[in-house]
Amino acid sequence: MASWGLQNRLSRMIDPSTGTSVMLACDHGYFMGPTQKLEQPRKTIEPLIPFADALSVTRGILRQCVDPNWKVPILLRVSGGASIMKEDLSDEEITVSMDDALRLNVSGISLSIFVGSSHEKQTLLSLSRLVDQGERVGMPVMAITAVGKELEKRDSRYLSLACRLAAEIGAHVVKTYYCEDFGRVVNGCPVPLVVAGGPKLKTETDAFELAFSALREGAVGVDMGRNIWQNEHPVAMIKAIRSIVHDKATVKEATDLFQQELTDSERLRNPITA
Repeated sequence: MASWGLQNRLSRMIDPSTGTSVMLACDHGYFMGPTQKLEQPRKTIEPLIPFADALSVTRGILRQCVDPNWKVPILLRVSGGASIMKEDLSDEEITVSMDDALRLNVSGISLSIFVGSSHEKQTLLSLSRLVDQGERVGMPVMAITAVGKELEKRDSRYLSLACRLAAEIGAHVVKTYYCEDFGRVVNGCPVPLVVAGGPKLKTETDAFELAFSALREGAVGVDMGRNIWQNEHPVAMIKAIRSIVHDKATVKEATDLFQQELTDSERLRNPITA
């Protein structure tokens, strides 16, 4: 049985009333630098905070760009060591101490594991160390089944293996990708799964379909970034995603909500005057 503190932290990020979560991924800069529309993190993040169940950031962005008065649980990225300048993104290690995570009062910590890569062992052992430390102090650990630049690895066979390894080592939550036969991934992973949005999709409907399908097949939520804040209407986008995750909205209902948000926003900008 997990400690009270660990369970309490998990309940901040995964809504106990629905058992689901909309996590807002804003930690891309740790290896991508000033990503498009995340060049000024606070400007991007602030309007979205009321609609996020958790905010995924690094400690540098947390300290400099997140107001300590904001009521949002923090999922702290604690792995790094490689950048997009390198061909192999898997050469990661732990970059933040558990003491610092506790000082920052975060609700959970996350790191990437690179199963099948040349650095598989070091990332899996990093996960093991963090789980040991997290269990001692009541800190949930989310393992992210990263694939680096090898996008062809996003199939159910590979992701089932990666997610199960993470759970076997002791991760409390696993973040992975949606794929064909996603139910196989869910069925083989005994801890909650959240689904990454990945690179920005072509249309809003594509993102809604991803979220809807992932939840229908057993994910407990999404950890979505670029498909929300790279959209021209990020607040409308996160509201629509939230309706799927928490209200069991269909893709059509989410699309209708998105369009209604745009209409309401336009009406506020251009009120009819007598």
